Amino acid sequence: MKKFLLATVALAALAAPASAADLAARPYTKAPPPMLAAIYDWSGFYIGANGGWGSSRDCWNLQPGGASEGCHDATGGVAGGQIGYRWQAGTWVFGLEAQGDWADLKGSNQSLLFPGPAGTTNTSRIDAFGLFTGQIGYAVNNALFYAKGGAAVTSNRYRINNTTGGALAGSTGDDTRWGGTIGAGLEYGFAPNWSAAIEYDHLFMQDRTYTFTTPAGAFFSSDRIRQDVDLVTVRVNYRWGGPVVAKY
Repeated sequence: MKKFLLATVALAALAAPASAADLAARPYTKAPPPMLAAIYDWSGFYIGANGGWGSSRDCWNLQPGGASEGCHDATGGVAGGQIGYRWQAGTWVFGLEAQGDWADLKGSNQSLLFPGPAGTTNTSRIDAFGLFTGQIGYAVNNALFYAKGGAAVTSNRYRINNTTGGALAGSTGDDTRWGGTIGAGLEYGFAPNWSAAIEYDHLFMQDRTYTFTTPAGAFFSSDRIRQDVDLVTVRVNYRWGGPVVAKY
């Protein structure tokens, strides 16, 4: 019996290495590639449309002497378009843009110097404006925070009417006024090549003196008018160029 057990143990010892050798080799599995992060790229030309609201603060001062006739807000809607180019360096984005809008900003106040039913009412209107700006922004993937600044131009009409009846008492020719602008916005890339933004701009149009004439062409008055404009617009842009860059 003892001999039988010794023989069995010996056979098992000999069979174990052979059985291990008969097992299939463990298959080689290639390590998975590292994950790629999709980084939104703001570089490229873009074109878009915008619309919103504006308010022009107009203060009139009779000349000579500068006596105040009062101020009013000329408010209304704006709509137009923009075209520009951006280039991205890391998380910083730089750009140039031109914007042109139709506007319907109008308002009036009765002259403080000529009050009452027999007095006059001063009326201001902006019917168009343009912005020519440089931009600098900070991108967090497909969200872009940016500031802008540059030149601004407004197309204006000024009128003086009789308070009673509203008859035209004095007018200027349609005027184009140049000034400066600063602004800021937040833009979000919601689809490949498409983005939407909300933007605020302030226009510094400074002071300008205008001569008003009667409908018959005679001199009526001279006023120095100060103008500042605030704009809030919603924008949608389409950009040419790759929307994402693969990055490890």
